[in-house]
Amino acid sequence: MNPQYQSGFGNEFTSEALAGALPIGRNSPQTVAHGLYAELLSGTAFTAPRADNRRTWLYRRQASVVVGNYAPFAQAFWKSGAKDGVVAPPNPMRWAALPVPEMAAQPLDFVDGMRTIALNGDADAQSGMAAHVYLANRSMTKRAFVNADAEMLIVPQQGPLTIVTEVGVLEVAPGEIALLPRGLAFQVQLKHASRGYVCENYGAHFRLPELGPIGSNGLANARDFLAPVSAYDKGPDQAWEIVKKYGGSLWCAPAKASPFNVVAWHGNLVPMKYDTAHFMAIGSISFDHPDPSIFTVLTSPSDTPGVANCDFVIFPPRWLVAENTFRPPWYHRNVMSEFMGLVHGQYDAKPEGFKPGGISLHNCMVPHGPDADAYSRASQAELAPHKLTDTLAFMFESRWRFLPTEFAMKGGALDGAYAECWGNLKPAPI
Repeated sequence: MNPQYQSGFGNEFTSEALAGALPIGRNSPQTVAHGLYAELLSGTAFTAPRADNRRTWLYRRQASVVVGNYAPFAQAFWKSGAKDGVVAPPNPMRWAALPVPEMAAQPLDFVDGMRTIALNGDADAQSGMAAHVYLANRSMTKRAFVNADAEMLIVPQQGPLTIVTEVGVLEVAPGEIALLPRGLAFQVQLKHASRGYVCENYGAHFRLPELGPIGSNGLANARDFLAPVSAYDKGPDQAWEIVKKYGGSLWCAPAKASPFNVVAWHGNLVPMKYDTAHFMAIGSISFDHPDPSIFTVLTSPSDTPGVANCDFVIFPPRWLVAENTFRPPWYHRNVMSEFMGLVHGQYDAKPEGFKPGGISLHNCMVPHGPDADAYSRASQAELAPHKLTDTLAFMFESRWRFLPTEFAMKGGALDGAYAECWGNLKPAPI
């Protein structure tokens, strides 16, 4: 199945891999062409406002109800909701990049290799999120995954992914992201060992942020989000395993054939990929700092206007030109909690201690900012126009406090000396 794409976030798409498979003018005709089954995947309540309603009609060789009984699936490191966090002090926290194990020693696919780092909220209450790292050294084989709890935002950091979904194929490399709807089956295939980050969003669907005074252009453009065209598994029917995340737990069931049997589809609940190089960064061209919300790619709103369940924010290559201004982020304490990762290059506020694949966590009202070396250099730097290159950092930012998992606290990657990076900051001589 070779990937092909259609563009536009939130669009109504139509696609068929076999001529005549897509009904014209009827969602559910008495008899679907080619003997296919009609099936509706609803991502919102039926009565949601038209602008917010997300659903896709699928026309498939076999209905998804044809699956065996589910039994518990053992994966001790994938956690769900605040109930699975541990008590931790209000310290700034940082983790080194977790190594991907050798396949001969510990074979891990995308599901087996998921490691939850921090989380909040409640999947059943449809609020909050979990932040994970995946460590994968082999493709999923005759296995598909369905997340009934959340949509998943995948941020590859090392190694490209081929994500096979019910409605087509996404090729996603580091520097790109994939957004996978809740309830849609997918499989992750690898070319070589891979590592990356995942936001499991229990709350409202991710959407493009409103632009307000910015106007009609800027940040992420809808046209740059790509959805796959229809492609289906044409191989012979064989035994498959369906792994489902449901109610905060993992379950598995046998299936007699591939779930990737959708021949045609139409709707707006679709997986998408986005290349962060297309992000139109906006910043000051005079002095001072705009708030980091200008780097928001996607937002999951909460029931409080302007306060996100989760924001996905990136810090890409960009020009710095502000006059008489300390250019890295100032020291700050936020209502929002920040989970940060680094895809490649350097982060300007932590040029030495924060490496690609690493993680930092600064919870609500935990002070943080540039380390002592970054502060010293930025305070004395010549304020000529300067371009940050070879850098891509991101944040999962949430209104809810993150709780780290036991694995995060005891797994060996936690930097116990993180706070020492501010130890050389001197008090003002007054």
